[in-house]
Amino acid sequence: MATLTTEPEQLPRTKPATNSIVRWTVVLIPGLLFYFLPLPALNVGQRHLLAVFVATIIALVAHPVPMGVSTLIGLAVLALTRTLTANQIYSGYSNTTVWLIFTAFLFSRAVMSTHFGMRVAYVFIRRFGHTSLTLSYSIAASDAVLAPFIPSDTARGGGIVYPIVLSIARALGSEPGGSTNQLGAFLMLVGFHSTYIASAMFLTGMASNPLIADFARQIAHVDLTWLRWAMGASVPGLAGLLIVPWVIYRLNPPGIRDTEQARVVARDELMRMGRVSRDERWLIVVLLGVMAGWISSPWHGLPNAVVALAGLCTLLVAGVVTWEELLTERKAWDALIWFGALIGMADALQLAGVVDVLSRAAFHYIQGWSWLLALAVLVVLYLYIHYSFASMTAQVTALYPAFLGAALASGVHPLLAALPLAYFSNLNAGITHYGTGSAPIYFGAGYVTQATWWKIGFLVSLVNLVLWLGVGLLWWKVLGWW
Repeated sequence: MATLTTEPEQLPRTKPATNSIVRWTVVLIPGLLFYFLPLPALNVGQRHLLAVFVATIIALVAHPVPMGVSTLIGLAVLALTRTLTANQIYSGYSNTTVWLIFTAFLFSRAVMSTHFGMRVAYVFIRRFGHTSLTLSYSIAASDAVLAPFIPSDTARGGGIVYPIVLSIARALGSEPGGSTNQLGAFLMLVGFHSTYIASAMFLTGMASNPLIADFARQIAHVDLTWLRWAMGASVPGLAGLLIVPWVIYRLNPPGIRDTEQARVVARDELMRMGRVSRDERWLIVVLLGVMAGWISSPWHGLPNAVVALAGLCTLLVAGVVTWEELLTERKAWDALIWFGALIGMADALQLAGVVDVLSRAAFHYIQGWSWLLALAVLVVLYLYIHYSFASMTAQVTALYPAFLGAALASGVHPLLAALPLAYFSNLNAGITHYGTGSAPIYFGAGYVTQATWWKIGFLVSLVNLVLWLGVGLLWWKVLGWW
């Protein structure tokens, strides 16, 4: 399989120490201002908690240190200033949401180490890759099939689908720049936009989705189970996977229609991989069992995290993955640290009443509007504010509770308030080349200019608004959710 080697972009030389000072300044100044300056409607304890939270969120964006370090520092400050008790500080690590996403990351290790994810993608391409448009649908379908089990668009899109897309583009003679660029640009755009649509379709499709479900349960008192999330996303999500590749096909034509060579590449790769291995068979059975457990959780009552943990233990006992392999899965352990810390802080903000105060203060202008207009304005604002974020998790943690509270205050039905904001916490990733982990990977291939990337991203965002706020609302009405 072809691999990508690119020269790093030449940036102005900045001394590491100076760069670090600038980043820490960006983090500390807002935090100190919130900590020491009085804020209307907030008492001292609420203000101190908000200050640490704001500084932590800014640190997740500015990256003066890794995410895990930023959140641990936040916990340490909360403890040293006696803003929270020790039990409150570490309460996030007892949340089942943290363990669900941790276990799902470990599942993704099995999907990748057994090469099952690559096999799925190549099977779709071999079967449906007759033309450039059907080839794009094969890429989208591959991502959607893998999304329930790989809660990272970076791992799924950037680690599995992207290398295949790049290999196919090069096998068809498409290289960055020049007259052969069009097909590669088209496939890269479809691969990227399919990734975040697939993430939006499943509770376990993106790392922050379970965090969103936790917020929805606390603030709106609605339970976004795995089944409810998937049912709500099924119609607009499938419509997006069908329509968005076609829209990109029209906006950025591939130049080549016949892609039979892609099927040849896929066939050769599948022959090289050989028959489905014993580990892959075990993995398929366990994944189907876990999905069945998630779907049926309203009946058996077991939390999603328990079902996932049981599946992971099965894989360990069967030898599909080893404990030593899981210990090297750095993303899972990293997520466990920073995710638990963020959930603990977010829970504390909610219990202290900070979210409620900020929601009323920030969004009082839309009170009195019709609930439908208020919801539309909030979703559009929530979508395009992601131009200011380089992380979906940072935006979810910082803004989802406030926007959800504003929607509820405007009279939106709790489930309708929670769901669109949840889905657009994933769909907002498509507007820039830095809005999520997989974006710089696809963009870095060099097939798509920044101007084209942003133009396509904005136009596709309009399509997503129509599908998820238009078709989605009608579908949720059919389901009886409002």
